[in-house]
Amino acid sequence: MGERAYYIHPQALVESDQIGSDTQVWAFAHILKGAYIGSHCNIGDHCYIENGVKIGDEVVIKNGVSVWDGLTIEDLVFIGPNVSFTNDLFPRAKVYHDHYESTLIRKGASIGANATILCGITLGNWCLVGAGSVVTKDVPDFAVVYGSPAKLRGWVCKCGKMLMFNEDKKTKCECGLEYFKSDSTIRILNPDEFL
Repeated sequence: MGERAYYIHPQALVESDQIGSDTQVWAFAHILKGAYIGSHCNIGDHCYIENGVKIGDEVVIKNGVSVWDGLTIEDLVFIGPNVSFTNDLFPRAKVYHDHYESTLIRKGASIGANATILCGITLGNWCLVGAGSVVTKDVPDFAVVYGSPAKLRGWVCKCGKMLMFNEDKKTKCECGLEYFKSDSTIRILNPDEFL
């Protein structure tokens, strides 16, 4: 076998061989055998990643995050320190299941420190969840949510800047991306730039 194309800290426990190139796994992280982690990811200290988890490319998971079976994380997602994920709506000690609730974190989503994400929901593309929030339902693409429970508070561009809409329900961010707002969703008007 040749040299690994990714970095594992000497004090990390990595049982999976499905880790992409240039990924870094830091001290005291534990990655179980069935987990899949893409390329160019950063897995912080004291993270725990269970079997069946799928993590895309260029994902950042900060310190102290447990990623449970049933969770799929797409590319370019940021997960802040001590974010709590769940995978069982009715947990009991010593009760095991063949299937756990699925949760999907879409491309580019960012989750602030200490947020709690209830299982069985989807966080939309490029959405932003505020620190300390308790997310109990789906979050639309580009939405800014925070609070307990988290509520829609505004909209954010792919580049991370807050969006303000005019009377025509349109806006153009300083980065050049344009959006149209309808009811509780927005869509990008120059979709080639979205990819």
